[in-house]
Formats: sequence, structure tokens, C-alpha cells
Amino acid sequence: MSTNDVTAGPTPLEFEADPSTKMKKGAHKPVFAQLFKAKPKKVKVTKRIHLLVNPYAGSRSGRKIGEQAKALLEAAGKTVEAYHSAYSGHLMEIAQGLELKANDLVAVVGGDGSLSEVITGRMRAESGKKELFALIPAGTGNSMAHDLGLSSVEQAVDAIVSGARHSIDLARVEMVNGLPGSENGTTVRFSHNLVTWGLGVDSTIKAEKMRWMGPVRYDVGILMAIMANNRRHATLTLDGVTMEDDYTLFLIQNTQTGGSRLPLAPGATLDDGFMDIGILKKMTRRDVLKAFGMLKKEGRHVFHPRVDYHRFKTLSIDTPAPAAINIDGENIGSTPLSMEVLPNAVEICLPASE
Repeated sequence: MSTNDVTAGPTPLEFEADPSTKMKKGAHKPVFAQLFKAKPKKVKVTKRIHLLVNPYAGSRSGRKIGEQAKALLEAAGKTVEAYHSAYSGHLMEIAQGLELKANDLVAVVGGDGSLSEVITGRMRAESGKKELFALIPAGTGNSMAHDLGLSSVEQAVDAIVSGARHSIDLARVEMVNGLPGSENGTTVRFSHNLVTWGLGVDSTIKAEKMRWMGPVRYDVGILMAIMANNRRHATLTLDGVTMEDDYTLFLIQNTQTGGSRLPLAPGATLDDGFMDIGILKKMTRRDVLKAFGMLKKEGRHVFHPRVDYHRFKTLSIDTPAPAAINIDGENIGSTPLSMEVLPNAVEICLPASE
């Protein structure tokens, strides 16, 4: 196919349905991909842990969880140097300034956005080494923690002390810094989880104004965005193949889950050298409601006739006017945007396999 073809686009991936599951919303559950292609390795023995804490994570529980993690790690014989962020973006600055020795580990107390800031800071430091990270879940959505099988402080500490480590891909994302109306030059971020454009970002912007509601605010935000049903025009380029049309949403994923642990990308694998994208084409409100109903029913949205699913190494999004971008759960940028997948860029701790 010519790279100048702006109508058809690449051939979408097709999912296999699991006939052993019940039909819901008119479809069986799709067969999910393996989260990892390669086998995990044993965690290297590390004495010093840099514990980067977002005290505002979740319902401001980050500081308490950080103190609990520090006590457990020190009881296991680890030297812990703790740092606490004071404002948005501070974790990035702290991480970039760390002086890491061989076998040091960087542990993050927070959610997907906190881990994203820390990884971005370390990637900006350009150490030239593949560094090891750990996640101690304290956020609202905790999508990466969910995919890694981390559900408690104790389990996360065990993964650091005696678990496994695994390489994961990252996406290097270059975009306009700041949301539309507040643009400030360009920025580069490194995504471990997801990048979203369209209705999904509209919904999270609305949800951020309802933090008092807890995780249910994501559902309310989505419903409000669906009812608005704004027109969104974009030029999307995947591995050199360009498509231009009206779209509802781009779900660009490294992990399988996002938001409040929604199964957004059943085909995603963390170490395959690709990221996945679910393209929700222009839909009526009725179609969008059906697609999101299928999504919430274990990822069945991939069988919706107005949803295409692709895998890519490079991607760009251009829009007639700046449009908001969400990186790893944070609304921080605007189009135009370009992405490049960095295979096996960092390592992360996960529980020991049975």
C-alpha cells in the first residue's frame, strides 16, 4: 500500500472470539494476548532503593503508603532514600537528578502518572543503561499495577525484594506542551501505559473536575463526553500510512488496561516492540454508548463494526486546531503529536511467577 494513501489505511487486526465465554452485548469475550512474550528474570540483589513518593496520589494516601513501603523495605535489609514531590512534574525533576549506582532501583509510590513522570525523568537523564523500576500502587486507576499483578503494598515490596524483573517497551512521545489554550512550546514524554486523543481525553478532563466522586467519576465523565458527541477531525499516520477522517477516539496502548482498569487493548503485549491502537471511528451517540458498553464487558468493543485495531512502531496525529492529549492518565499536551516505540527500554519489578 502506498504511504500516500489517505483513505483505506492499513488492514486492521482481527481478534479471535472465545466461544467458552457468554455472549454479552452481542459478542463473546476476545482472546487476550499474553502480557509478555519473553520469560521474566530474577530480580538482581539491590541494597539501595530510591523511593519517589507522590503524596497526593489516590485520595492523598501516597505519603502513608510511602512510609509503609519504606518500613517494609528497611526491614528486608534495604537502604532507602525517600523523596516526596511537591507539585506536578516534580517527580520528573527529582528522577532526572538522581545519581544511580550499579544495581540501584527506582521505586515509585503513586499511580500511572507518577510512574510516567519518573521514567521520563530517568530517560531524560540519558544514563545509557537499562534501568530497573518498581511500582508501589497508590493511584486512582493503577492500570500498570493491575496488569503486573500488583494489588497491595506488601505484594509490591515482595516483588522488589524477591520477585522477578521484566523488560517493557516505552513510547517516546513528542507533542505540544500544555492543553489547548495553554500551549507552551513542545515537550517529550515517555509513556509506559497509554496515550489518548478524542472522547477519552474529553471525559478525563471532565472527570478531573469531579475527583470527589472517586473512580466512578471516569464513568460519569465518559457519559458526559458521549452526550456532547463533539466532531473531531484528525490525520492519523501509522508506520507511514496516512488516514484522514472524523474520529471519536484513539486508544493508544502499551498495557492492556487503562482508566479505571478498563480492558482497552486486549491485544497489547508489554515487550513485543509495538504499541496498539483502537480507532473508534465517527459514531452516533447510540453507537458510542454501545461501543463503551462492549468495552466494559471485558474488551468486546474490538468486535464493534466501527472499531479498528492496529499495531504500530511509529505514529503521528495532526488536527486542524490543537486538541488535548492524555499521557498515562494525565491531561498534559496537545496536538500535533508524534510517537516512536522504544523496544525493551526499561525493566520493571513484578511478582515472582508461581
